[in-house]
Amino acid sequence: MGMIKSWAAKAAGQALERYDYDPGPLGAEEVEIAVEYCGVCHSDLSMIDNEWGMASFPLVPGHEVVGRVAALGSQTKGLQVGQLVGLGWTAESCMHCHSCLGGDHNLCAHAKPTIVGHHGGFADRVRGHWAWVVPLPDGVRAEVAGPLLCGGITVFNPLLEFNILPTSRVGVAGIGGLGHMALRFARAWGCEVTAFTSSPDKAQEAQQLGAHRVVSSRDGAAIRAIAGQLDLILVTANAALDWDAVLTALGPRGRLHVVGAVPQPIPVPAFALIFGQKQVSGSPSGSPTAIARMLDFCARHAIEPMVELFPMSQVNQALERLRSGKVRYRAVLRNDF
Repeated sequence: MGMIKSWAAKAAGQALERYDYDPGPLGAEEVEIAVEYCGVCHSDLSMIDNEWGMASFPLVPGHEVVGRVAALGSQTKGLQVGQLVGLGWTAESCMHCHSCLGGDHNLCAHAKPTIVGHHGGFADRVRGHWAWVVPLPDGVRAEVAGPLLCGGITVFNPLLEFNILPTSRVGVAGIGGLGHMALRFARAWGCEVTAFTSSPDKAQEAQQLGAHRVVSSRDGAAIRAIAGQLDLILVTANAALDWDAVLTALGPRGRLHVVGAVPQPIPVPAFALIFGQKQVSGSPSGSPTAIARMLDFCARHAIEPMVELFPMSQVNQALERLRSGKVRYRAVLRNDF
């Protein structure tokens, strides 16, 4: 199939360098994608820095891939060469365990992430199992679709999983790469939306993104002032909050759901859950079917992430801008190999 051109970290914490590698023969159930765009996620930084202790080097990051099918293995299904597709956090799963057969492929214990023990999409080509290569519907622009395939599905999946209704009252904590998409999804879903942010300068933008009201996440008194009013609080931030106050904001049967990588343990007093029958939970990404449903939803409601485009040759500049917290709100690389 020829050498794949990529950008890779040769060791933990290092800037990315050009790296060519031989992918070997295409597997029977594999799809090779000619990369057109690839989102830059904070998880890419975590892997480059080996923050989670599971990176192997040289590491080719990139798991928000948009491109066209370049080649198909002999046992692939439902795809055509030249078709516009996306590949997200997961490159393959076993397809025979209870999770996979039950439709929860993203919970497969043997799933292979696109950038863990597998070369990702900061490259001219990337490979994935056919079930995880999802066609992009008309109405979803290729240049902005990448962040939907990881960050987008991460915040969309709870709306599906927990039977969130158009009458539900949803809070989004953290207005960043994940949170800004969560606001747009929840508003288009029909929910009453509350944004929690530590940045006063984001208040107006949060309302433009879909929030009906904005509450300071640093102000425990302001959070307690809406006690009992929310059915779901989606925590997209990776910072500690006033958890007692946040739990107070949930109504009966309310759920605090975590998708951001909060670094410290979250204290949960038993009585805060018992009285009101509240729940605390978390989730990763989503199944291929959920990703397809999200993309259809985006096409129907014209939902797009806010992105900053960079040529892939400027990948290190894009990573540094993300590391410094300056990206509003997702960076996307355009293949310029």
